[in-house]
Amino acid sequence: MTQIGIAGIAGRMGKLLAEEVAAAGCTLTGGTGRADDPRALFERSEVVIDFTHAHAAPRHAALAAELGRGLVLGSSGLSAEEEAAVAEAAKRAPIVYAANFATGVNLVLAMAEKLAAALPGSQYDAEIVEMHHRQKVDAPSGTAIALGRAVARGRGTTLEEAGRESGRDGHTGARGTGTIGFAALRGGQVVGEHTLLFAAGSEHIALTHRSFDRRAYATGAVRAAQWLKGKPPGLYSMNDVLGLG
Repeated sequence: MTQIGIAGIAGRMGKLLAEEVAAAGCTLTGGTGRADDPRALFERSEVVIDFTHAHAAPRHAALAAELGRGLVLGSSGLSAEEEAAVAEAAKRAPIVYAANFATGVNLVLAMAEKLAAALPGSQYDAEIVEMHHRQKVDAPSGTAIALGRAVARGRGTTLEEAGRESGRDGHTGARGTGTIGFAALRGGQVVGEHTLLFAAGSEHIALTHRSFDRRAYATGAVRAAQWLKGKPPGLYSMNDVLGLG
């Protein structure tokens, strides 16, 4: 049985994760609150799941590297510096870092890359629309950014090189060819909705995923924690966990 600890166990996701750890037959080693030192949790766990805040990710990744523990990281909104700190820690610890742990979302990401490879940016504009609950503080969502990166990979480039268009307002001029557009909607208690649209002059192709229950994220994270046990240091994704290649 995998010994799993949960950072932020008292939160909404933390409670769901605790339930899924038990449902998977794993051992829950405890959790941390906002004021707790996470070191003790890492010391008694084989893998720690972290869905807390972006600013906590470097600290948790550093502890995983120091103590040789696994880390499943699902926090969104990490800066480039925070992502670099996680990647550095992954040289000494196995870390699964994903924008979204729902199985369906990761299948959509895989399909997005394949579609982008077949639909050139000179002919098909890529637009990503996402909607979340009114309390979400970062935009676009981590999953939307992951979709943009998947499109860019499929086209043999990066999101930064392709260029992002978001927050359009007023006289913005014509849409840039090959850029990737983002629109973020916020309202109510929407768990998460993402649509990737490829728009050409003669046809539109859309991929949509809707989450109705946060438990899908918790189930995927616990699956990732079980998969991560015993793995060598490295920065892994849900593609690795699901065997998508």
